[in-house]
Amino acid sequence: MGEDLKPRIVVSGVNLVDLGPLSIYRDALVALVEACGDRYEIFALVQRANLFNIPGVTFYEFPRVKGSWLRRVKFEYFDSLRLSRDIQPDTWIAMHDITPRVECTRQFVYCHNPSPFYRFSIREAFLDPKFGVFVLLYRLLYRLFLKRNSAIIVQQDWIRREFIKRYKARKVIIAHPTVASVSIHPNPSESAPGSPYRFLYPAHSRTFKNHELLLRAVRQLESQGVSGFEVLLTIDANSNRCGADLFRRYSDLHNVRWLGRLSRERVYELYGEVDCLVFPSKLETWGLPLTEFKTTGKPILAVDLPYAHETIGSYGRVVFFDEKEPTLLANTMEGAIQGTLPWQTSTAIPIREPYASDWRALWESLFPDLRFRPLDSE
Repeated sequence: MGEDLKPRIVVSGVNLVDLGPLSIYRDALVALVEACGDRYEIFALVQRANLFNIPGVTFYEFPRVKGSWLRRVKFEYFDSLRLSRDIQPDTWIAMHDITPRVECTRQFVYCHNPSPFYRFSIREAFLDPKFGVFVLLYRLLYRLFLKRNSAIIVQQDWIRREFIKRYKARKVIIAHPTVASVSIHPNPSESAPGSPYRFLYPAHSRTFKNHELLLRAVRQLESQGVSGFEVLLTIDANSNRCGADLFRRYSDLHNVRWLGRLSRERVYELYGEVDCLVFPSKLETWGLPLTEFKTTGKPILAVDLPYAHETIGSYGRVVFFDEKEPTLLANTMEGAIQGTLPWQTSTAIPIREPYASDWRALWESLFPDLRFRPLDSE
């Protein structure tokens, strides 16, 4: 490029098209424009440009990549190389896990999928075969060209430790996601005297979501004659093999309500209506319901795993339970129902550097010669 042209940044996220991943991509681009828009040209590779409304970014559309793994591999290892030669960027930032084959001065990859570090059983592979293949495939794709990156960006410290241990990664930056504030309106009528104590677990039916632990705990409570409670599940029995198997084996439970898949707005309403969140998932990128439910100030029962501790951080009404012990979970739930459970106070553990608390801090660390312009006051 000529000396009169600005250096260029390419941000690639053609696979990020809905819900949380799309919001993360948007937030990252907005912060990047605020940081670098006056000194860099910014290009974004997306599925559809109309999913974004961000001035200062040149969008390239790739609408067919997400529909096929073969097209995705072709895009990352062949199309991206051609694009890098055409655009001639100074920096290439891959936002969806895979390190592309490109030509540039610096490149970074944002790895937000923790599945390569999950140890699944044969039964889990049978119930969710696509996930089993996905785990094995991602273990390989994470490794390819990984050392080309100036740094790897992840969301939590436990994932950083796994990258260092498994892939001998040299520099891994933790960047906590920016979670939009959720407006929760408590419904006093739901907790009126005589109403059941209600637990909510908002999660789709996947084997690693560990619904079976919760359902086995409910079965134990019912067999012991414990009453006065409900467990609300957002499972659709017809969604996949895992959901069908859970419904077949546990639909006889009297205290479980199978709500099916719900909109995010309805889930937010349920946050205000229920008494307690229960979260037994064995694998999460972040565990968004834990962050969202904290805004209610209500109790949380969370699985005793590193991701849950880091996501919850500092909170005064939480109890952690073992991921494999339904009896212990049943006892914990009974204490919550009867109002005798001693709630614990969790404390956020300081995270060592390199660490960025949000996208603004991340871009400032990657481009230290820049300073953020102050945001317009609203």
